[in-house]
Amino acid sequence: MAYIYPGPGSAAGVELTVHYTDTTTDATGLVLPALQDVTVNASNDVFTWTQLDAASKLQIATTATNSLGMNLVLDQTVFFGTTGSGSTAAGQGVFGLSNGKVRVYFELYMGDTSDGSAGDGKTISGYGYITGLAPTVSADSPVWVSPITITIDGDYSVA
Repeated sequence: MAYIYPGPGSAAGVELTVHYTDTTTDATGLVLPALQDVTVNASNDVFTWTQLDAASKLQIATTATNSLGMNLVLDQTVFFGTTGSGSTAAGQGVFGLSNGKVRVYFELYMGDTSDGSAGDGKTISGYGYITGLAPTVSADSPVWVSPITITIDGDYSVA
């Protein structure tokens, strides 16, 4: 078996990179550090109907609603960007990309199937919009943490 090995502290763990529009205009992108968790949602909608000649309901899959959900410990430069503007993800930061309603290109490396030395993992990529920012801080969690959702525009690609 080839289990995906995104264990904490592994050399080639989970990594999410966001690019402003695409990799040709923003080759470097913005790596989101300090991810606490990542959820990949691929939810097909289903149309259901009944017929008089059938004892069970009939269903057919329709379009999917896809998204990435995660929680991130905030880094000031990553969240607010290096310049607060511009046409790079690093320049705008997570907040600027969300606030500006920028359609981003993302790449989620899911980790290796070994101890991290083989480089044999898979990457999910696609386009979407950063939404759902809600930074919080408390006495029990004295660093700023925010949920982040990338609502996918279209299909996932796997490489």
